[in-house]
Amino acid sequence: MRAPIDGGVALVTGASSGIGEAIARQLAPRLSAIALVARREERLEALAEELRASNADLTVSVQACDLTDREATDAMLAAVKRQLGVVDILVNNAGFGDMGMYDRTDWDKQERMIELNVTTLCYLTRRLVGPMVNKGHGGVLNISSGFGLSFLPAFATYVGTKHFVTGFTESLRCDLGPVGVCVTQSCPGPVKTEFEANVGNVTGQGSPAWIEISAERCARDSIRGFERGAAMVVPGTVMKIVMALNALSPRWVKRLLYAPFSAWLRKRQAKA
Repeated sequence: MRAPIDGGVALVTGASSGIGEAIARQLAPRLSAIALVARREERLEALAEELRASNADLTVSVQACDLTDREATDAMLAAVKRQLGVVDILVNNAGFGDMGMYDRTDWDKQERMIELNVTTLCYLTRRLVGPMVNKGHGGVLNISSGFGLSFLPAFATYVGTKHFVTGFTESLRCDLGPVGVCVTQSCPGPVKTEFEANVGNVTGQGSPAWIEISAERCARDSIRGFERGAAMVVPGTVMKIVMALNALSPRWVKRLLYAPFSAWLRKRQAKA
């Protein structure tokens, strides 16, 4: 089963930066129309201008929207349908993370994370897959995380949301595959985006350069896997090896290894 990219209509959330922006750039030359969705309208407009300049036949819809606002989301979906018609490809990329010992996190931020990473993803999918099923073709690409296959101290809520995406995507694939709708999840490791700057990194250290990949590489690997109908994509060669080793490592071993790291993080956060 191949995702209907060529000549299709795509909606990409979180398109104002990072992986979402890279996916929009790489999909655009092959689409007839694309909806760019995020909160930052100026960035979306700049990207839209760039995409139109490189493909005069492409119709671009800019939708500045807070996806945690249900009324705003409904209005956005109505505008996209009015301007572009039925969406063939949904890219659920919008999301954010937070780092810190769970008892010391800000609840409002945790709740917003769950709303965006989980509820919004489910809601957009539910609203848009019906017409795909009726047509007998379509695609959903969920940008998740390697944390959807593992766990780590100081990321309890974020890890939980990504485990949800993993289970949801696998089950959704079972539901929709037989009726012609391709469902894929991408589980990247560290990517050079704004994520790390916004996550509240209490360690004072960035991701190792040897494992980090560019947003462009992540987008390219994700789209390739999506197009060939893969259930799961792990972008980047090193991350593939890391996640293979993770799958082979018993959870009790990881718990033992993480215990001293967790204690160090708690002390570090207390000093921050």
